[in-house]
Parts: sequence; C-alpha cells; structure tokens
Amino acid sequence: MELKPLHIVNAQLVAAETPRAGSLLVIDGRIAALDPAETPEGTQIVDAKGQWLAPGIIDLGVFATDKPAFHFGGITRAALMPDAGPLDDPGLVERAAKGGKPDLWVHPLAAATKGLSGKELAEIGLMKSAGARAIATGRTRIADSGVMRRVLAYAAALGLVTIIHAEDEGLTAGAVATDGEMATRLGLASAPAIAEAMAIARDLALVEETGAPVHFRQVTTARGLDLIRAAKAKGLPVLCGITPAHLFLSDTAIGDFRTFARLSPPLRSEDDRQACLAAVADGTIDVLSSGHDPRGPEDKRLPFAEALPGMAGAETLLALGLNLVRDGHVSPGRLFDMLAATPACLLGLDAGRLAVGKDADLILIDDGTPWQVDAKKMAAYAGNTPFDGMPVQGRATAMWKGGMRVR
Repeated sequence: MELKPLHIVNAQLVAAETPRAGSLLVIDGRIAALDPAETPEGTQIVDAKGQWLAPGIIDLGVFATDKPAFHFGGITRAALMPDAGPLDDPGLVERAAKGGKPDLWVHPLAAATKGLSGKELAEIGLMKSAGARAIATGRTRIADSGVMRRVLAYAAALGLVTIIHAEDEGLTAGAVATDGEMATRLGLASAPAIAEAMAIARDLALVEETGAPVHFRQVTTARGLDLIRAAKAKGLPVLCGITPAHLFLSDTAIGDFRTFARLSPPLRSEDDRQACLAAVADGTIDVLSSGHDPRGPEDKRLPFAEALPGMAGAETLLALGLNLVRDGHVSPGRLFDMLAATPACLLGLDAGRLAVGKDADLILIDDGTPWQVDAKKMAAYAGNTPFDGMPVQGRATAMWKGGMRVR
C-alpha cells in the first residue's frame, strides 16, 4: 500500500527544549520538512489542534512484546531484553525482530552469554547479523570478571553497546528489599544499597580497560550515580537509565507487603530517590524507560518474598515522564532525549528526533489530559503497576509508525 504524504499542522513541535508552534511533512515514511512552504498534491492533512507532536517513544529494555500497552503509551519501538527465550541464538533473535511488525518495531537485545548463564559467550556476531541491536546481560549481571571483559571487548569490536544489570549477587542473593527501616519492620530479607555501586565499580574498571561502550540499564542509588558521574567526567563511554518507579517511589511503597512494588532492583530509600531526581535534572541519567514486565496473578498474588519482581510500565511511562516536566526537573526536549533520541542513538536507529530524514515515528500528546492509573483496566497482559490509583496527566492521542497511522 502506497503511503500518501502526510502534513501534520497546528502542532506544538517537540524539536527543541520547549515545544514550538509548527507543522511537519512526511513523505515515503520519513520526515521531509518542518514548517514546509509547500506540500505535494494529494497530501493528507491532520490537524493537531495545538497538541504536542513528538518522536515516538523508544522503550529500552522491555521483557515482553505487549503491543496494546505500547500503543496506549505512545511507544513505537521496543528493545526486547534477552530473558524471554533466552535470546542467545540467531534464529530466536530473527523471530523476535518480526514480533511487532508492521505497526511496532521490536529490536532484540542479544544475550551476552549462552543461556544467560554468565559463563560462555553467545554467538554475538551471528545475532547481530540476525537483527540484534545491542547485547545485554539480562536480569542479572555476569559475575565472572574474565567473561565480562571478553563480552565487552567482543561487543565493542562489533560496534555494539553492552546493556548491564548492576547488582552484586554476593550481597543480593535471597534479598527482596533494600536494607532499611521498612525491610526491618516487614521482616524481609534485604541487601545493602551498596550492592549496586560495587557492581558498577567493577564494570567501570573493565570499561576503562577495554574502551567498550556500556549502558547501565537502571542506576538507582546515590553512590552508583556518583560513580557514573565520575566515569563520564573521565570521558568513558558510559550511559545509564532509570524507570519512573525509582523516581517517584521509595521503599515505603512496599508497606503492607505490596507485591506490585516488588521490583528489581528493589525500591530504595527516600535519600536515594532524591539523588535519582537530581541525576535526571543534571543529565547524569541518560534514558528513561518503562522496565515493562507484565506479571500475572500467579506471579504476584503470593507472599512478598515469593512474588516475582517486575511492573507493567509501558502505559504509565509517558504520563510519569510528563510529571518530571511539570515538577521542573527536565524540559520537554530533554524528556524526549531520554525517551527517544538517546535510545535511538544507542541502538543505531535512524529515529528518535523530529529532524529531516528521520523515520516518521510520531506521537500526538495531549499533555494536560487528566486520568487515573487503574491496574484492572490496563491494556497490558497484566496490570501489575505500583502506581495503581495514582492520578496523572497527559497521554498519547495518535501515533504513526513510519508515516503509517497505527492509533
């Protein structure tokens, strides 16, 4: 089917720090012009009615291909973690890459080691050829420093970023919460927050040794963030990310043994939460992602220590990101750097910004629409959100993938 040229008019373009009035022309699935003086004959016109026009969200590190939830949340591309499968074989990677087409791009992240066991390197080169956009250690880190060094060196030689989970398993084994008053009060097995910084410190030493680019998928503690800052100041090729949960919730949210707030890494102290907000504001944190991990009742309606970690985050990512704008932590432009431009760069995608030549993955956003998060009404496979009942503002109202309307 041939796509007609598309002209979105009367929009607020999120193409700089602050949205500005303008229009955007799409031809052959790519952005052809901002504020075009003329348009081709037969161009379809869409009136944005003053809404924000932004790049589609690129959700870095989801654990399931959950198209209804992604479409609700304005997510046009999702980078799939290697844990489902695991994605340690070129055939599995190729199949995963086809999982969302034509109205959603799924970008598989290849398993760094066979079976995600942390022992033997997977066929990273073949998986890159099959469509892998980066490699990842999965839900856990690689404990063996020698294996990790080889992973980093090999990935770097192939031009791939390694996406890392940062918790020292010697400290976190058996723990379901962070050391502190709440874990003590509930009698939960807990681990010190320093488990994160210890894991980050080792991997930063290996980055310095190999020169390999890395992305710490979630950094959630003040000490961990201080290490990232220092590494960036030295010029090391380091990025880091976070999910809204660690920005808006502290470990008090696990009170009453709320398993929807059982996450990995676990929720932290209020001091660490404030440090995370500061790191978003000062640019230390590069990526905001959903950590989308829908878990059904069989995984969550259990005693806290037995429940599996994870949250359904895709539908709330945009609205909670807009909270960061309203609270003055980031500008709209910086928010979409975190949601789209930086993930696109990390994955080597020609998308993520409103710029001529980029793929026309676009969302319209009514930034003021109030709504309430309701776990029972979510589009996701499961509604395991720690934000159940929370009032939020802002949602995607329309969505295009490569210039094709998908919502």
